[in-house]
Amino acid sequence: MTNILITGSAGFIGANLVLRLLESDVPLNLVGLDNLNAYYDTSLKDYRLGLIDKKAVVHPEHRYEFVKGSIADRDLINRLFAKHGFDIVVNLAAQAGVRYSIENPDAYIESNIIGFYNIIEACRHHPVKHLVYASSSSVYGGNKKVPFSVDDHVDNPVSLYAATKKSNELFAHCYSKLYNIPSTGLRFFTVYGPAGRPDMAYFGFTNKLLKGETIQIYNYGNCRRDFTYVDDIVEGIVRVMKKAPEKRLGEDGLPIPPYKVYNIGGGQPENLLDFVQILQEELVSAGVLPQNYDFETHKQLVPMQPGDVPTTYADATALERDFGFVPKITLREGLRKFAEWYKEYYEKEFDLML
Repeated sequence: MTNILITGSAGFIGANLVLRLLESDVPLNLVGLDNLNAYYDTSLKDYRLGLIDKKAVVHPEHRYEFVKGSIADRDLINRLFAKHGFDIVVNLAAQAGVRYSIENPDAYIESNIIGFYNIIEACRHHPVKHLVYASSSSVYGGNKKVPFSVDDHVDNPVSLYAATKKSNELFAHCYSKLYNIPSTGLRFFTVYGPAGRPDMAYFGFTNKLLKGETIQIYNYGNCRRDFTYVDDIVEGIVRVMKKAPEKRLGEDGLPIPPYKVYNIGGGQPENLLDFVQILQEELVSAGVLPQNYDFETHKQLVPMQPGDVPTTYADATALERDFGFVPKITLREGLRKFAEWYKEYYEKEFDLML
């Protein structure tokens, strides 16, 4: 039975990954780890964990255990690795958010630097077959060349969050070289979908519109984002998990780092104003907002915010080449699924507000 650790397992991507793995044909021993911090509404994390518990009951062929704790707790990490002897580690635990990193840098150093160090040290002392970890499209910073390629230089981060994610890639490369640890970093591009993070634009916009508040559209609407639906992200992760970088020796007899980095993005950057238009249409269609909602009075075009970039655009040809995978879910289809979920999840509130 393959032993797998998923950190950040109550998070948006982590929970969806656990749900997907519980449908695997091969029996798995899954350990989920999350500190359940209050960066956003913890009831959403409880909701995701509830979905996992329900699915675990109907898939008894797998073993599933949830552990509440932080990757910054080195003793806990070492105990888990010693107990389970993980074959694969998927590190999705991180302090997320670009703007939040400007106000709360300590949280990023603790989770994204110290926490990742603890994970990779544990992989060193309890050798794993594959370490897969979340990086971010933020590492591309203010790069003007698009689409963003993994071959581009990423030495100019514009936020502490981006700097910590680039640091993770450097740590992984170093440990892959020194200790022959197969590692794969995944640069995610603007992940969205049902039960996502409320601080993401599509979710935050919906909350504000429902309350009759004004939404702010940055860079006067001249931003483009490569939105990627969460199921596409999970499909990419699962494929990558199964194929670790090959261990090889160089001419000097030392290991060639078994290290890879890939972009996972839709490959179709959407203008922010078009995104808002589609979102509002789907919110009305799902019954989240009334047919006669006056969107124009609830929009405000504002300047670019510190730490933001005007465009994210993934060149994901390497992922397609090595894993035969291309994201398939369109922005309209994905936002429709989000709107339908939002209506169901917050239905009682709608009865009071509409």
